[in-house]
Amino acid sequence: MIKDKTLIVGATPNPTRYAFSAAEFLQRAKKEFIPISIKRGEVLGEPILDLREKPRLEGIHTITLYLNAKHQEEWEDYLLSLQPERIIFNPGAENPSLFKKALAQGIEPLNACTLVMISSGQY
Repeated sequence: MIKDKTLIVGATPNPTRYAFSAAEFLQRAKKEFIPISIKRGEVLGEPILDLREKPRLEGIHTITLYLNAKHQEEWEDYLLSLQPERIIFNPGAENPSLFKKALAQGIEPLNACTLVMISSGQY
């Protein structure tokens, strides 16, 4: 299976939020993304999946987090079960516990900024 999708965790329809900007940057870079959150709505025509339902997803290469560590706790096992290649902990989303769990499962954890990574060609 080809892993080429980015899961935006903490997605929002609010265009003033960084999670929304990440979707814009990914779309411009022609990267497929899936928004997921406890919020409803859509992002650039993509419906926001309900994180509470823990939908079965395949082909996730990258998880980019826009939730702080406290709000990640409930979803850690679910996110790791998606077996991404990497997890990006954007500023404010750093989580040493999940970082270590990802490493232990062979997932590359990065304390980085998705927007900067895309803009600088590091994505």
